[in-house]
Amino acid sequence: MSASVSFLAVDLGASSGRLMDCRWDGDRFDLHEIHRFPNAGVRFGSDLHWDVLRIWTEIQNGLLKHKSLQNGTPVGIGVDTWGVDYCLLDDRDRMLGNPFHYRDARTSGMPDMLKSVISGYDLFRATGAQTMEINTSFQLASMVAQRDGQLQNAHTLLMIPDLFQFLLSGEKRAEYTEATTTQLYNLRGQCWSQEVVVKFGLPPHIFPEVVMPGKIIGKLLPSVQSDLGLAHDFPCIAVASHDTASAVAAIPELDAGSAFLSSGTWSLMGVAADEPNLSYEAFRGGFTNEGSADGRVLLLKNMTGLWILQECVRIWEAAGKQISWTEMEEAGFKATPFRSFIDPSASEFQSPADMATAIGNYCAQSRQRIPETVGEIARCVFESLSFAYREVAEDLEQLTDRRLTTIRIVGGGCLNRSLCQMTADASGRRVIAGPVEAAALGNAMVQAVATGHISSLSDGQAVLKKSIQSQTYLPVSGQGWQAAFEKYKSAIARVRRPEQVSSQA
Repeated sequence: MSASVSFLAVDLGASSGRLMDCRWDGDRFDLHEIHRFPNAGVRFGSDLHWDVLRIWTEIQNGLLKHKSLQNGTPVGIGVDTWGVDYCLLDDRDRMLGNPFHYRDARTSGMPDMLKSVISGYDLFRATGAQTMEINTSFQLASMVAQRDGQLQNAHTLLMIPDLFQFLLSGEKRAEYTEATTTQLYNLRGQCWSQEVVVKFGLPPHIFPEVVMPGKIIGKLLPSVQSDLGLAHDFPCIAVASHDTASAVAAIPELDAGSAFLSSGTWSLMGVAADEPNLSYEAFRGGFTNEGSADGRVLLLKNMTGLWILQECVRIWEAAGKQISWTEMEEAGFKATPFRSFIDPSASEFQSPADMATAIGNYCAQSRQRIPETVGEIARCVFESLSFAYREVAEDLEQLTDRRLTTIRIVGGGCLNRSLCQMTADASGRRVIAGPVEAAALGNAMVQAVATGHISSLSDGQAVLKKSIQSQTYLPVSGQGWQAAFEKYKSAIARVRRPEQVSSQA
């Protein structure tokens, strides 16, 4: 193939969105950012929503920019986003309100309220998904409890990436990897869990057909083509639309000895598996099962990630203290090591008004020194995340009977050299960091397979190995990491509640 072709990857995160042009020349991929825009929840009264109409406008702006650059007609477009959130359409395909943000308070207490309907472990066995208030299942259950008219009038439920595929193509489908984040999908049966749908009192007719990654679901709508002045239509492809699944798809050589770590707002760490792990040990350990791009399963644990420092930066900037991520990383690197630790996934750090204060309060409660400077807080968070990753790696070895020698980090966390090296030192494992834009690359690679430009996902991953840059970090022994790990566990044990279980996002 002499001329390159263009795959458009719409990659939407909880803090930003982007439209990426991924060029395939028959030998390797070349990724270019066409359009980037901020994304965040929008408060309306006491409710927190996503402004999906603005996001849709930004997607169209990205398509217009691609056209203006005279990049030609793309051969496909795919959408990946975060999990669990959804939109309801009526019988005329009109939105029944703006979708809620997963951090909205309406699901508070719902898991406890529904324990009498189905136990946490039975819910895990039925869906493979770990219980957390943000799950689609509890969002919908809260609508049932409130007798919400939107749910009563709903004709179709579309997860967020499926909503944008509908706006692009007019086709209403549910993509497999995103469906597995809902806690309403039966992984073993490869269908919506009728048991959970019935027990939660949900209308079964709203759940659309589930399609696997790589399915061409339609072509760009004539109305969209006309509105944007595009010369030709092109295929709309269901990629691995949960961004974690797309990111993992872009990791070359993810073998049995490797764990993946998708590092960003959230930290999602796990392994690829042939079957869901529905054991009691996986349930008690806080692990969840999500779909992968090849139709298999990702056994992973969801942890709060760099959200903690993102929130600290927001608070500092509101107080007039401007600090870049580079400055914060450097300050953390220079700070005294092993002074204080937190449990990154503790409830105290989910959505506090002041994250820096929440960190200080946690350290005080666990009888540790309170970090005060930017460097001390950054160091505390980096080291705590590194130790949390070590714990998960050790738990995964127990659950899967594997020896994990490598942690492969993708996403924005790849750029944090201090965190990558600390993860290697804390875990005693080799760390390979890259690519940063893994979700967009995985998105495009699945499109290339769907359109016949690449023969298989494994061939696509071999291509990606040639297309990306990575950085290897080797553990440095003799720096007190083992003693610090014991100190971390002791500090966490003073605060950690017995019922705390990490969750899925």
